Amino acid sequence: MGIRTYRPYTPGTRERSVSDFAEVTRSEPEKSLTYSVHRPKGRNNRGVITCRHRGGGHKRLYRMIDFRRDKHTIPAKVASIEYDPNRNARIALLYYQDGEKRYILHPAGLAVGATVVAGSTVPFEVGNAMPLGNMPLGTTVHNVELTPGKGGQIVRAAGASAQLVAKEGNFVTLRLPSTEVRLIRRECYATIGQVGNADVRNVSLGKAGRKRWDGRRPQVRGSVMNPVDHPHGGGEGRAPIGRAGPVTPWGKPTLGAKTRKKKKASSALIVRRRRRTSKRGRGGRES
Repeated sequence: MGIRTYRPYTPGTRERSVSDFAEVTRSEPEKSLTYSVHRPKGRNNRGVITCRHRGGGHKRLYRMIDFRRDKHTIPAKVASIEYDPNRNARIALLYYQDGEKRYILHPAGLAVGATVVAGSTVPFEVGNAMPLGNMPLGTTVHNVELTPGKGGQIVRAAGASAQLVAKEGNFVTLRLPSTEVRLIRRECYATIGQVGNADVRNVSLGKAGRKRWDGRRPQVRGSVMNPVDHPHGGGEGRAPIGRAGPVTPWGKPTLGAKTRKKKKASSALIVRRRRRTSKRGRGGRES
């Protein structure tokens, strides 16, 4: 993947950059693998906004992605690589030998015409899926299961990959993209390789309108609101927030405060916590 920039014909194109879509080989999705999804726009089943700054955006069809990779020992040919509006990674359309078609996340380096297969004794090649316990140490994987048979739940974003660093007993140790080191059962499946489209992090939107196309509405800092709207609001001019630390609109600590449940069962499987980012000061972005 490459990044394409624009000449500054307008203020919006001055800083704008987009993917060149060089790896995409098909423009229309497989009709049998798509369906429409209700877009909640940040609202719950009562129509109440529970997640702010959502709404609008371009209409999308959802592509059914095979995160389970449960067609074991049946080879599949990569028919095309496609754009998916619902995720930042590309997807690959597979034609299985038994006639079934499925989408998977496109691993970096997997070309059209290649053959992939899932199973416990498959060749060690990019795009193949196998149990973590059957992989050699140092393997780079993605689409990792947390519960055997449930399907991949982590390491699915564009450019993401985890590394197999140890095996012991019924568990293997993975170093995740967040730098967290975690134990996962040996029977859990994962796909070999790194998720493609890694350069997506270098794309610059260029204008606020592109964020609206993605269904994201504007955000406003709490410090510029009134006291009735946000705990940071009010005061004369650019006043400080008047609290020991930044809080959400509902008064809970934010910007660095830990929110993980202290008695969560999976905490026993975490060998080393992720590296925390530096806490932003009062001059940083507020909720």
